[in-house]
Amino acid sequence: MELIFLGTGAGVPSKGRNVSSFALQMFNKNNSTWLFDCGEATQHRILYTNIKPRKIDKIFISHLHGDHIFGIPGLLGSRSFQDGTTPLSIYGPKGIKEFVSVSLQTSETKLKYDLIIEEFDNDGKIFEDDNYTVYVKKLLHGVSSFGFRVEEKDIPGELLVNELKQIGIKPGPLYSKIKNGETITLDNGEVIDGKNFVGPNKKGRVITYIGDTKVCEQIVELARDCDVLIHECTFSAADEKQASEYYHCTSTQAATSAKLSNAKVLLLTHISSRYQGEMCNQLVNEAREIFEESFIASDFFSFTINR
Repeated sequence: MELIFLGTGAGVPSKGRNVSSFALQMFNKNNSTWLFDCGEATQHRILYTNIKPRKIDKIFISHLHGDHIFGIPGLLGSRSFQDGTTPLSIYGPKGIKEFVSVSLQTSETKLKYDLIIEEFDNDGKIFEDDNYTVYVKKLLHGVSSFGFRVEEKDIPGELLVNELKQIGIKPGPLYSKIKNGETITLDNGEVIDGKNFVGPNKKGRVITYIGDTKVCEQIVELARDCDVLIHECTFSAADEKQASEYYHCTSTQAATSAKLSNAKVLLLTHISSRYQGEMCNQLVNEAREIFEESFIASDFFSFTINR
C-alpha cells in the first residue's frame, strides 16, 4: 500500500498546498486506487503523479465542505474522457449524491461508466470485500463530518513447502488443498492436517483518516492500534482556543490522540495557510514532543505502508 498526498492545505489553496485529498494505492491484481476527499484541482495534482484516473474505483468523502468536494465533478468527467469504463463508487455523508448529480446534470457531463453513490449518516461499516473493510464514525465539526478506519483482512500464512517435501509430498494439486487447511489422506494411507503445514496469518494493515474535527473520543476509537493515523492539524498548539472555535485540532491534540490510540505513525495534514516554511517545522516538532513518530505531509508526499 502507498499513500500519496494530493492536497494538504486547509480551507483554501495556497502556493505550496492544495486543498484536501490523498490517494491510497493498492498493489493488488487490479492496482486499484482509492481517494479520500477530493478538493478543488485534485485532478491537476494527479497529473504530477503516477496515479491513473481510470484506476480510481472508490472515493470516500469525510464531509461536504467545499475544500473537500469541489474537485469531484471535474475528476469524474476527466476519468470518462480518459477511457475510464469501469464502475466508480463514491461514499459520503447525506447530501453528496445531490451535489454530484446536480453538478453532472447541470454541466451535461455524460459518463462512460457506472457511478454508484452510497450515503451514510451513522457510525458503522460502509464497505467490505474479500480484502478490506471500511468503518466510519461521526466526529465533531461544524457540519456532519466522519472519520474512516480501513482494515485490511489478515493474509493467509504461507504454505510450508520444505516441510511437505520432507515427508515426501511433491508440488502438485494437493498443495492447494493443504493450503486451504483441508485434511488429506495420502496414497500410503497416512492422514495429514493441512493446517499443520501452513504458517501463521499475516496481520492486515490498518489506516485511519481523521478529517475536520475538534478533539473527541471517536478519534481514538477509530485509530486504535492503527499502522498509520492521518490526522488534521489545522492549528499550532498556541492557537488551541481558535482551533476549538473553528472545530479543528492542533498539532499537540493530534499527537495526543495518536499516543492514546497506540498508533504506529502519525501523518499531519490539513495545514492552515498561516503556517509557511519553518512554521510548518514548528507544528511537527510540537507533535513529536508527545508522539515521536510524527511527520507532516506536504503535497506529493508519499508514504509506503509495509506489512
